Parts: sequence; C-alpha cells; structure tokens
Amino acid sequence: MDEFDYVVVGGGSAGCVVASRLSEDRDVRVCLLEAGGDGTGVLIRAPMGFAAALPRGINSWNYQTVPQAGFNGRRGFQPRGKALGGSSAVNAMIYARGHRSDFDNWAALGNPGWGYDDVLPYFKKSENNEVHPDSPYHGTGGPLNVTALIDPSPLNKLFLEACQSYGIPYNPDMNGAQHYGCYDVQVTQKNGERHSAAAAFIHPNLGRSNLDVRTFAHTSRVLFEGARAVGVEYHQGGETRRVRARREVVMAAGAFGTPQILMASGVGPGAHLQALGIPVVLAAPGVGQNLQDHISALLIYRSPDNYDTFGISPVGIAKVLKAMWEWRQRRTGLMTSCVAESGVYYRTDPSVEVADMEMELIVGIADDHGRKNHLGHGYSAHLLLARPKSQGEVTLASADTREPPLIDPRYFSHPYDMPTLVKGTQIALDIMQDKAFDAVRGEMLFHYERDDPQQIEATLRDHADTEYHVCGTCKMGPESDPLAVVDAQLRVRGLAGLRVADASIMPQVTSNNINAPVIMIGEKCADMIRSGA
Repeated sequence: MDEFDYVVVGGGSAGCVVASRLSEDRDVRVCLLEAGGDGTGVLIRAPMGFAAALPRGINSWNYQTVPQAGFNGRRGFQPRGKALGGSSAVNAMIYARGHRSDFDNWAALGNPGWGYDDVLPYFKKSENNEVHPDSPYHGTGGPLNVTALIDPSPLNKLFLEACQSYGIPYNPDMNGAQHYGCYDVQVTQKNGERHSAAAAFIHPNLGRSNLDVRTFAHTSRVLFEGARAVGVEYHQGGETRRVRARREVVMAAGAFGTPQILMASGVGPGAHLQALGIPVVLAAPGVGQNLQDHISALLIYRSPDNYDTFGISPVGIAKVLKAMWEWRQRRTGLMTSCVAESGVYYRTDPSVEVADMEMELIVGIADDHGRKNHLGHGYSAHLLLARPKSQGEVTLASADTREPPLIDPRYFSHPYDMPTLVKGTQIALDIMQDKAFDAVRGEMLFHYERDDPQQIEATLRDHADTEYHVCGTCKMGPESDPLAVVDAQLRVRGLAGLRVADASIMPQVTSNNINAPVIMIGEKCADMIRSGA
C-alpha cells in the first residue's frame, strides 16, 4: 500500500486547495483522489461550456433528489462537479462571499475562529482580484483569479437601471464593505478561460514530486484502525486499491459525497448503518443531517429578435458559431459569458436587516436548468431565498458508494420559506416590469400573477428548484450540539486522524453562491493542519 502523510478525498474546490497548500511543504507527501477526470476539457475551460455540459451530466454526478412534497412530488435536479475542480469546473463562476453576518453567526453557534474578521484573511489569501486590487477586502497575488466579465450583454444595463429605479442602489463591490444593492458579477476567470480551483491550485503544481494526483479514483471507504483513520480504499481502472495516511485523511468530497463515504465507512447514524449491514465505527447521528440549499424561482421572458441574448434562431445560432471561433482565436466574445451576468441583493420588507433575497439576470431562456429548449430568444431572472430554514438529509441507498445516495432537501418544509419566497417573487416581478425593459420584454414563459400569492405559490411548487448551493451535512459545531460532526478545527468528533473540509461543514448556508466560502474553508483547514491545530 502506498503511504502518504495526507490523503485528501475529493478534488473539488476545497480539496484542491488543501492538497495544494499542504504540498507546499516539501517534507510531506500528499495524495489527492478525484473520481472524475483532470478538469482540462474544452467544456470546462470555455466559460460558456457549462451551459452545454451541466444539463447533460457531463463532468457531473448528475444526481436527483427523492420526490419532494414541496414540489408536488417532483424530483429536484442536483448536479455536482465530477472532475478536478469539482463544482468550480461546472458552475457559473460567480465569486460571491456572503454577508459578514453569515460567518459571525457561525462563530456564535459555538465555532470560535470562524467569524468574518477571522475568515477574511483566508478569502484574501486565495485571491488575485483584478476588479478591486487596492481594496482592503481583497487580495492580489493569490492563485485564484477573480475578474470582471470581458463581454457582458447590454441587457445588464437595463437590469441595473430597473433595480435602481425600484430604489435599490448600485454596489460596485458586493464582496466589499456593503452587501446590499445591485451589482455586476465578479467571476473566477483568467484571460478569457474558466479559472477553476484545479486551474488555480493543482494544474500549476502537478510537477511537485510530493503531490500525487489520482483521477478516476472513486473512493469507497475510509480505513480505520480502532478509532483512528489510517487510509482510504478506492476503485480505479477496475481494481480496488488502497493508500495509507501517516498523519491524516481529509474528506473533501462535498455535501453529498463526504457523508456518503463516511457512512459507508461506518461513521454515521448507527441504526441506518446497521440496517445496511455496515459495521459501526462511530455512531455519529449528525452525518448526513442538516442538509441546506438555496431554493430558487425562475422568471422567464421571451424577447423576440433580441440578439443580445442567447437563443435558438438562425441569427442566434450563427452568433454562437462565430463566438466559438472568436473564443478559440482570442479568448473573447460571447463564449466568455457566465450567463448570470448581473444581480441584486434585496429585502422582502424594510424591517429585514440583511438582504434575504438575491436575484440574477440570466441572458437567455433557462427553463429547467437548460434541460428544456425553446425556440426564439429571451432572458430570465433567477431569484433565490438567501437564508432558507428548511433542512433535509442525505442517507445511503447502498453500502456501495458507486450507487447514488438518497438526497432529500425537504424543500419548503419550514413555514418561513414559502411566504418569504412569494414576497421575493412579487418584488422581482416589479423590478422586471420596470420601463427599462419595455423595448425588449415579451410574454412570460410561465405566468406569475403578481397580486395573487396563492397563484405564485402554486407556480413555485411547479417550477422552483435548487440553486446548486447544497451544504451542511457534516456540520461544524460545539460538543454540546448532538448533530455536530466536526469541531472548529474541522476534526471529526470521536475519531483521530480525520477531518472534513468542504461545504458539508457549514452550520448554516451563506447568503449567496457558496464556491468562494468553500475555497476559504480549504485555505483555513490547510492552515490549521500545518500549524498543528
């Protein structure tokens, strides 16, 4: 069995960071295991490639939820990245950290060292921010490039005008001092290409002799000697293999993969594991619990002959073909879009202290995550509930991790979520009906009756779905919390030599896109390991 000092399970956003940072010490050997490929394909490097890849399950686990009562029995879509870079290889590249209070709340829940002032240095450490290089809230010289879009659609100007007409101010930096307001997105791109966590932290360092990156390596379980993690078993090329960890195993397989692998290894709710015939190493009732996700509504408007949008028409197809050639030659043009090019954080009521809704303008018809195509052109507004209170779970369908887990977010199960999203939808409709859009606005693909909350609720139950921000399934918390899986140093309680560093440790979902916080988690975890915490 090959031996390393550290074995990192999962080459997603946090796993890439942890493996890269630990291998900066030439005196340690690090092994990174990733179930997918190397994360270098053109559908990853070309920013717009995700719009073709994601709906088709390319570079993705392509999961579905169990039937959701809140969706009238529909199954939700749950794509997660399956390549080096993880979901940073398939996401919309938006770099958004969240509100200061998100992290202060983590600390207040019994997690010292995780307040905003504690984590800001780790956000800055990763960054090379080209938009605000002189800001005290941003870093330069870090591995991860953050920039503005090269060729945004003129439609964004209309959206920002509409938000300001509604009374919401323009915010030049939603990752700076102020969170509230409308904004142009910041994206993880570099020179017209997607800059995934793999492109930032792993690909430039593959020449390190002490970093062993193994792709198409599907982890089946963590190996234990007593109460200590000592290695990992994985499948690769039709064989079952093992690697040993002299110091630690770091789980970074994501909000679905990490609890699935832990439970398959005997770490999780005891009765559930016993029912599947899995010997219990540690009865940990919180593994797989506390699943949280941003649920989003979608307002879709047809926009005839509006070629500032993506669309299926002779002109639209010709534009895309021309844009593909332009991107190949100059790394500019339409293919550098992230689709969600501008956004707004807003409040459903003046009494709400911190924005409880986010909306992003989508420069195309984005029905059912792009899985349903429509002739013609249009644009969409994605609006999400920033602080949902519904909680679900991830459980095992089988002891074999090659079988998908059972994912049950229990959308709309908390009485807070639906009324708040209805109010947020009403405000979004007001913004999208602003005169700024009059010249381009056509009929809605799915009608929302602005002053009929019951009709809005019924439409949400028929069409709402994930915003791809699942987290919380191995949450961080104090010893007094029976569902806390890891402590503030991300060590799994009750076991030695085992940590978790990914979105699953979040006790509460942050207010917006979670990729930037996940990269921060990887930075902080690596720093704690290297400092002996």
